[in-house]
Amino acid sequence: MLRWVLFFFIVAIIAGFFGFSGIAHASAQIAKIIFVIFLILFAISIILSLFKWF
Repeated sequence: MLRWVLFFFIVAIIAGFFGFSGIAHASAQIAKIIFVIFLILFAISIILSLFKWF
């Protein structure tokens, strides 16, 4: 999942460099959304693994 975030971030950087601001903005937003989803799933997995030990 973090590979997708990195991919969209790189696309946003390259598109911004070449002046495609719409594509850069869209790619950055997609990267942010995927990163937030990753953080939520990561937090859930940590919480569930803590309860597994009890």
